[in-house]
Amino acid sequence: MTDVQARREAFLAGDRPDDVAIYLADDYVDDLGRLEKYGVRTDDGIVIVVDGESGRNAFHAATGMDAMNFAQGAMSEEAPIGHDLTTGECPAVEDEPDAEHVVEFVFAFSEDEKDDDEFDGLYTEGDVVHAYAHCTCGASYSDKWVAADE
Repeated sequence: MTDVQARREAFLAGDRPDDVAIYLADDYVDDLGRLEKYGVRTDDGIVIVVDGESGRNAFHAATGMDAMNFAQGAMSEEAPIGHDLTTGECPAVEDEPDAEHVVEFVFAFSEDEKDDDEFDGLYTEGDVVHAYAHCTCGASYSDKWVAADE
């Protein structure tokens, strides 16, 4: 396993709370080749895991959007995002059944488990991954889940 693969697996397990993950689809970015040394190639794109500040800057460079503003906007619509961060179920498919609904990019981060009485639900069950996806139809949506320790 390469270092970039190990970083991705550790992120998905919730073990890299200071990092962010970014998925970029082949069809969204003109040239993913220059990013391959930083991420794990998937069937349809690349997943990059880097420290938070670098990741937010990379997200902005790739999408033209501020990562945290994007995430805040995507929170208003919840829908499933694949736990590998490369797929999703766009909530707009019912309103726009003839449109193409494919994930263009995902921004994700994780939070450590909380053992504090102020928190409940997922946060007390383990580390939580927060993911925000953008679809080819223009819709953005969010999902969160307890990270899988593998």
